[in-house]
Amino acid sequence: MNIAILSREPHNYSTSRLVEAAVQRGHHIRVINPMWCYMNITSHRPQVYYKGGERLEDFEAIIPRIGASITFYGAAVLRQFEVMGMYAVNESVAIVRSRDKLRALQLLARKGIGMPVTAYADSSDAIEHILEIVGGPPVIIKLIEGTQGLGVVLAETKNAAESVIQAFQGLKANILVQEFIKEADGADIRCLVVGDKVVAAMKRKGREGEFRSNVHRGGTVEPVKITPEERSMAVRTARIMGLNVAGVDILRSNHGPLVMEVNSSPGLNGIERATGKDIAGMIIKFIEKDVKAGKGSETRGKG
Repeated sequence: MNIAILSREPHNYSTSRLVEAAVQRGHHIRVINPMWCYMNITSHRPQVYYKGGERLEDFEAIIPRIGASITFYGAAVLRQFEVMGMYAVNESVAIVRSRDKLRALQLLARKGIGMPVTAYADSSDAIEHILEIVGGPPVIIKLIEGTQGLGVVLAETKNAAESVIQAFQGLKANILVQEFIKEADGADIRCLVVGDKVVAAMKRKGREGEFRSNVHRGGTVEPVKITPEERSMAVRTARIMGLNVAGVDILRSNHGPLVMEVNSSPGLNGIERATGKDIAGMIIKFIEKDVKAGKGSETRGKG
């Protein structure tokens, strides 16, 4: 197969591993920077061009590794490939859906997925009631557009929470306020979903004094055995988002597992290191199976 990876970071661990796994299985694979693509949007012959005018039209599968900072343009490029009839392992509409934390939580809530109590408002007059809704301080305040732990603040007192919320609102930033799951002790479970299976899971633990468990922020990782409930929750969450490949982050609370976040471009470094599993190879095998079965998207042409 001819496969394209949409990524601005060809030497990133995850991108490199996907290239390696594809080559090992006999595929031709190329890393394409989506920001160097431009499009001819027409009903009869839609096209994607690259750099000096090269047509990109011979790929059988697209693997999007689109960073949060380029979601809008990256998703537009991916959508153009979908319009051209190419298979995408994660489609543009699913990526955009999962990147919007508010929309993602609303969709999961509608389907009965357990989550930390979350509040959202635009008016500063609602701050006191928002804090009551989530059980009072300490609370987590996070930017809707944030990623990798950026734009996430733990406010331990009412005054601190009010100050942080007012500061974000003053910057016209969209934020969510969530209950703080103290018993999680700065740890979460990253479940890597491929298709309809959790193929690997790891426990991420924030460094001393850090409530965020992201590896990028100095967190540690170790393999973990997940429960049937956590496994089912992770698979259902990815399915609700429409993602074939997803990192589903789960908190272990006193009242059961809670989905904290869904990642449409999960990093492979930490989880391959922690579990010793060939996750990149599993993703390539899944793509082979889906393309061979003629599966495309249920959402193709709708997004």
